[in-house]
Amino acid sequence: MINHIDVSSVLRRTVSDLYTNLVTRPTGAAVRRDIERQLASSPFETLTVLDFSHVGLLDLSCADEIVAKLLLRHGSDTVMRDDGYFVVRGVNEAHLDAIEAVLERHGLAVIADLDGIGARLVGMVDDTERQAWEIVRQLGRAAAGDVAVHLHRGASEMESLLDRLTQRRLLIRLDSYFVTIGGAVS
Repeated sequence: MINHIDVSSVLRRTVSDLYTNLVTRPTGAAVRRDIERQLASSPFETLTVLDFSHVGLLDLSCADEIVAKLLLRHGSDTVMRDDGYFVVRGVNEAHLDAIEAVLERHGLAVIADLDGIGARLVGMVDDTERQAWEIVRQLGRAAAGDVAVHLHRGASEMESLLDRLTQRRLLIRLDSYFVTIGGAVS
């Protein structure tokens, strides 16, 4: 199930019809609580697309309250509830700067679906993780051996790395294959 959440609509519904900017921690917390209510009504794992297309400004405190805390609570390997996958969409460079800063601070990563660029990993990932994820995305689905060949690494090393990306909710494992989340919404 794909749960598309227009963050600006949540902002207008929870705070004020006049706002398009996410610039205070209380505002970000109110938006996150509303999104969490929506997630709680989903009976099974979902892909949640957080759409920032109509958000003007996004400061660090709101990026932390919305993106980082949602990932910490619903979509990472350290979650309180391991029930979700997340993609951020409609982010501009300023949004992306704020989102990446808070993700790196928390050691998190998420998939960003960027206009004109497509899906990419943002946040705390090393070069090898990013390259392996990108290979899986380009291939559509890949076994660890496929990624190992492309990166000139051992298959067991790549299996371990891909499993870590799966635990971080950046890939899905289907038997012996891995697939990306971002390809599903691009």
